[in-house]
Amino acid sequence: MNDTYTRRNTFERQHLIALVDHLTDDILNHPLEAGWTIAGVLAHLAFWDQRALVLLKKWQQEGIGPSMIDVDVVNEATCLLCIALPPRVAAQLAIVTAEAIDRIIDQLDPAMITEIETNGQTVRLNRADHRREHLAQIEQALKMV
Repeated sequence: MNDTYTRRNTFERQHLIALVDHLTDDILNHPLEAGWTIAGVLAHLAFWDQRALVLLKKWQQEGIGPSMIDVDVVNEATCLLCIALPPRVAAQLAIVTAEAIDRIIDQLDPAMITEIETNGQTVRLNRADHRREHLAQIEQALKMV
């Protein structure tokens, strides 16, 4: 199971890195729908990877517990913060947090993975799907630039 997460997460992390490497600060500031920018979306990815990272570390020490969250409210509430970050900082945070969460997921033992999949559904070990969704959004916007 861990191999599947590793392959998918690594593929999309490399996709993220390759994309960010080609974006200028002007392009990072390019507006997207609902008040977001490309850099803001990258900061959004960093936020959700960081949340997962914090929860996984906590769960490794204390056991899996509840961590309910209203995703839509959090996304709306953090938009202003995400777009306020300097564009290059947002882009680097997306990469650094992706590397960190992927590393911890790669090191999880099979029992912990099973427990997270069963009882820790507020953290998705498959980080690739969220990355892929937003990288596609960014690439679509870049066609318009």
